[in-house]
Amino acid sequence: MKQNELKKELGEFFAIRDELFEFLDKSIPKDKSGLNFDFDKNSTLNAQDFYKIFYKYDYKARKTFASAMKMLNA
Repeated sequence: MKQNELKKELGEFFAIRDELFEFLDKSIPKDKSGLNFDFDKNSTLNAQDFYKIFYKYDYKARKTFASAMKMLNA
């Protein structure tokens, strides 16, 4: 794997990570400080929607980190 390909993979990984946190930000209210999720409000997540994003995130993480390890061990 070339360095520019790894950079592309990492960019895609972080884009999916951003998508995951955007979903959480929309789905779970924040506390008074606006920094932390307020789980005490018992908001419910759409598990199917969460899983779709998390699956993409997990898959991309495993693929990207495997590629990085191959590059480092080459």
